[in-house]
Amino acid sequence: MRVVDCDVLVVGVGPGGAAAARATATAGLRTLAIDKRREIGVPVQCAEFVPMPLMRSVRETLSQVQEVSGMLTILPSGAREHSVFPGLMIDRARFDQGLAKLAEDAGAEIWQRSQFRSWDGEIATVLQEQEAVAVRPRFLLGADGPHSAVAEAFGVPPQPIVFTRQYTVPLLQPYQDTDIFLSDAFPGGYGWLFPRGPVANLGLGADRRFADNLKAPLELLHQQMQERGLVGAEILGRTGGAIPVGGLRPMVHERALLIGDAAGLTHPITGAGIPAAVISGEAAGRAVAAWLAGDADALQEYEEDMTDQFGPALQRAIERRRALEAVWHQPAAQEDRVMRSGWIAFPEYFAA
Repeated sequence: MRVVDCDVLVVGVGPGGAAAARATATAGLRTLAIDKRREIGVPVQCAEFVPMPLMRSVRETLSQVQEVSGMLTILPSGAREHSVFPGLMIDRARFDQGLAKLAEDAGAEIWQRSQFRSWDGEIATVLQEQEAVAVRPRFLLGADGPHSAVAEAFGVPPQPIVFTRQYTVPLLQPYQDTDIFLSDAFPGGYGWLFPRGPVANLGLGADRRFADNLKAPLELLHQQMQERGLVGAEILGRTGGAIPVGGLRPMVHERALLIGDAAGLTHPITGAGIPAAVISGEAAGRAVAAWLAGDADALQEYEEDMTDQFGPALQRAIERRRALEAVWHQPAAQEDRVMRSGWIAFPEYFAA
């Protein structure tokens, strides 16, 4: 078996992994980043919205499609409430590919079609285009998403998951809002319409413990948006994916850290994960560089920083999820006041 030595092995070249690889390579560490996909960022399994604080990364990757200015939330009764919620719609594939290119420009080496298989504490077995390769890093970074093989290798239990289904459809008029649909038809999740120039991402997420058929409610939502005159009938693309909703996981392991979705940093209510992935990737890269340079506290400080930064919001979201789990498919799930308490656009969500 071929043996490859490096300072840092990054598993997963999404936003978190690419940000981490860039940080470690910039610090002068020999960085190898691997991704199981044939093409970075493809297929896109994302609604492609990011908040304004990620503007720097969006500009660096030339991935902006359009700005959005507000959020229109539609409640079970049909009542609508508009709130100011600025952000950016991006080309997610271009975003991921741009971040990977920045990591390569910093000196990282990226292997595609390469899958992490195992870790014995010293050597990671990687299947690179059907060839088993022994990678011997000084440090391992797991940025491999909600079903992280790196986390599994350290015995971290699986995360609870919400599944999503999304269509790309023609957008019939310029649109500057993100639409959010709160309904018992999407238990454990919500429906959305996100405008992207001439098209829109129309989708929903749900907890399969309460709803195992995502196609039927998405078809109905698509029909309703056509009747509203907002989107066309043609389905230009289909995608879907998994979103972790369990909150923080143990991030520090022996000569290893977890990043982004793998670390449980995805928001359990909104499903937002890109900002936390980039932030945690950059922070993890800096922590690894410091630790390898002799700072014994760097890894623990990384976990503490991520917990301080994201922990309170994640904990509130978990509490709101638990409260809603008690009412799905019950009469209370049809009440606007109940749904308001479970969505970030409303003051009830932030009440004690």
